[in-house]
Parts: sequence; structure tokens; C-alpha cells
Amino acid sequence: MPSASQRTVLAPTDRDTIFASAGDNARPAGWDTSVATKGVASGGIENSGGQAGEGRVKNAILIAGPTASGKSALAVDLAERNGGVIVNTDSMQGYSVLDVLTARPTAAELARVPHFLYGHVHPSTAYSTGAWLRDVMKLIDNGAFLERRVGTFFERPVIFVGGTGLYFRALAEGISEMPDIPQSIRDRWRYELQEQGAAKLHRILLREDSAAGMMLKPTDGQRIVRALEVLDASGRSILEWQAARGRPLIDRASTRFFVIEPDRAELVERIEARFDRMLEKGALDEVRRLTELGLDPDLPAMKAIGVRELQAAMAGELSFPEAIERAKIATRQYAKRQATWFRHQLGPEWLRLRPGDRVESTISDTLSSAT
Repeated sequence: MPSASQRTVLAPTDRDTIFASAGDNARPAGWDTSVATKGVASGGIENSGGQAGEGRVKNAILIAGPTASGKSALAVDLAERNGGVIVNTDSMQGYSVLDVLTARPTAAELARVPHFLYGHVHPSTAYSTGAWLRDVMKLIDNGAFLERRVGTFFERPVIFVGGTGLYFRALAEGISEMPDIPQSIRDRWRYELQEQGAAKLHRILLREDSAAGMMLKPTDGQRIVRALEVLDASGRSILEWQAARGRPLIDRASTRFFVIEPDRAELVERIEARFDRMLEKGALDEVRRLTELGLDPDLPAMKAIGVRELQAAMAGELSFPEAIERAKIATRQYAKRQATWFRHQLGPEWLRLRPGDRVESTISDTLSSAT
């Protein structure tokens, strides 16, 4: 293990990038959400009593779904009709520079209702679930979700929308508080990974923390390094830290949970058309600016769908048509992974929204029953 003198943190590596959305601003054809707002209870924050962060957001609305499924349009519609606010729940849309390539809300959409936690993180940062949850808590503490009317503060409905499954899980279940990792420790183990490889570090982990080592594949360098960092910095197994889960930030009893399950064929068409629009709106320029930053290619922002493909085309390693097709395929594959995760990981409290399944009346009835 590295010595104490070598210890010193970059934010914890984002282990959620597999769920990071490429954005989705348009509602699927035929979805009329005008009735979805009937009976929406006033949302807001409960700041007194209980452990910090426990159930502080009352009457929240959570909208999950795969990329390009129409989540953002639904969220804007609900927020606009009810004086609500929108909180980004998508790990890629939190990064700056990639406005177009992650399909962040447009200027027109941002002007319609307040949006929070979009484009606030520099791409050089490995933004984690824990960091996102702390940013949400800062918004609460700063009164960002309150509105002043005639000298009185009213709580506004808070709509969390995005495609990062672990963000939703953290909201609803809490998250383990990991120790701060000094930068020197993080740098040391990243260096060891490059020099020795994941398999050798896995053997070290098995020797130092056999329980954690047995839960990881010898090829999973990122998680092996994370376990070694935590052990090195704190002297405790990462499993001990993970067992000490925090409290949920939302009040589950008053929260309404929705997950969009779009028609697969329609979703594929939307994904392909959207990537073409991204190119028209300046996706190549964004990738150029990102490349000029000279960032570590393993950073989460560098793994946004379209970045590597367009970089390869600009470097002459791929033709542009081939790069575009690869990006579209990657997006389709990613949307399928998201849908699978939502199908298997989200509990029965999540209402499944499917086009053709009377989506509008289902949402309306659900929101009305909360009042």
C-alpha cells in the first residue's frame, strides 16, 4: 500500500456513466400532457426536524426514462403549468461545453421554467453521485425551490428528470458517505493501475481486503482502484462505508414516481434524427473545444456518446459518415441498457408510462390522488 506520506481528492470517480443520458428534449408524438397537471400538490422543502436531508423534498415528481424518450418535454410542461422547478438528474447534462451533444434544454426551454444543475460542472471533474446529491442539498439549503409571493414564501413543485438511474436511487434511498480521498492517494493508485494493470492490483486488494476483492472482477480496474483508495485513505473497507447508507432526500410517501417506456421503433427513429440535429447545431465545434482542453480520456465527460466517434473522424481515423453511424448505434445500445436498468431496478412505486396506455389520464389520476 502507498505510505501515509504519499497520501493526500479528485471527486470520487463517477461510476454512473453507463446510465448517463445524451439528452431528450422533445415529447413523443401524440403525448398530450395537458391533463397531467390536474391536482398537482404544492411541492417543496421540509427544513425542520429529522436528520439533515431526510425526506426534505415533499411532493417531488421523479421522471426517469431512456435517452430521447421525451422526459424533458414532459417535465417542462408539468413545471410550467404548476409553477414548478426542474432539477437535472442526468450525469452527462451536468457538464459544461457539451450543451448540444448531451441535448441539454434549449435557451427557450430554460426561459420557460427554472432549471438547476445543468452545465455547472467542468469536464475535467469526475462528477459523482455523491457530489450531485450534495449539490441538490445546497439548492435546498439556499432556498432555490422557494418562491416569494406577497411577502410569504411558497414551496414550488420540484421535478427531478433525467436518465441516470443511480441519481434516482440516491434520491429515494440515500447514499453511502465515502471518505475524502487525498489527491496524492488517488494519483498514486491511478499510476499503479497504468503501470501494473488491473489484475495485479486485484491481487493486492484480495490480500488487503479480501471481501471487497472477491466482489470485483480482476479486469474492473476502476472499481479496484476505488476500493484501494478508500482502504488506503481511511483504513476501512469500502464495504463498511457502503453499508452505512444515508437517508433519502425526498419524502417517499408524497413523491410521485414515473418512468417512460417508449415504443422501441419510435425511439430508434428519434435517436437517429436527434443526432443529425446535433450535428447541425454545432456538435463538432463542441467536440473540438473539448479536445483542446487536453483532458484525460478516461474522464466521464470524455465518454459522452459522440465525443470519441467525432474525435476519430476529425483525426482522420474514421470517415464522418462512419463516425456518425457509430454514434447512433452507441446511443441505441445505451438507450437499451437504460431501459433494462429501469425495468429491473426501479420498484413497484414507479408508474410505467407507455404510449397508447392512456398515459395522460394515468398521470392525471396519479397526481390527483396525491392531493
